[in-house]
Amino acid sequence: MTDKVEIHFLGTGDAFGSGGRLQSCIHVQTGDVRFLLDCGASALVGMKRYGVNPAGIGLVLLSHLHGDHFAGIPFLILDGQFSRRTRPLLIAGPPGVEGRVREAMEVFFPGSSRGQRKFPVEFSEMKEKEESAFGGIRVTPFSVIHPSGSLSYALRVRCGGKEIGYSGDTEWNENLIEAARGTDLFISECYFYDKKIHYHLNYQILKDKKESLGSRRLVLTHMGEEVLNRLQSMVDMEWAEDGTKILL
Repeated sequence: MTDKVEIHFLGTGDAFGSGGRLQSCIHVQTGDVRFLLDCGASALVGMKRYGVNPAGIGLVLLSHLHGDHFAGIPFLILDGQFSRRTRPLLIAGPPGVEGRVREAMEVFFPGSSRGQRKFPVEFSEMKEKEESAFGGIRVTPFSVIHPSGSLSYALRVRCGGKEIGYSGDTEWNENLIEAARGTDLFISECYFYDKKIHYHLNYQILKDKKESLGSRRLVLTHMGEEVLNRLQSMVDMEWAEDGTKILL
């Protein structure tokens, strides 16, 4: 079955808020299914700024366990608790995801991980190159190069008859091709313009590898100051702003 799939970028910035952008968070909706790709510390701000009801989010898919990609989850859970949410919430990510989220909750709001709620919060650990099914959403993670205290993943997601690839954070490696090839959309981090640094991608690498990635559409996100200052010269690439919507 093919439905329209809407991708709504709620945060396209780096860990440090470069350009005043919010941290990584992408809302995906197809039919009545709604989920997030990553949930950075500012994710709840992004949802409320752009009219996304947090209580409607049933699933969060995490690429890796850095704060600018998962630290919004404690706020999402507590928002649900105080707004009388009833819809279950499933958080899927790399090995150790439940422990890291609970630890974050205890650091931010001591005692909050043990609070009584009217909605269940469940966790699922995704295994490298094994497809996981969450209702009508199917996800295959691919290991990438980005130390985060656990595995870091690029994700390939099937929903509504479409396929979306997402790089997470990583330097170039061949697993990105598996995550991207043949997808309707590949969302890639682009932290630098041409500076080479471990654990991140830059515009020049993505420009050179665009054909190898083999996605029908490539959109850049997670941009640092170096990239933001040169966006107008990147006429051969598409990038997202906070609030950008894409319909597949």
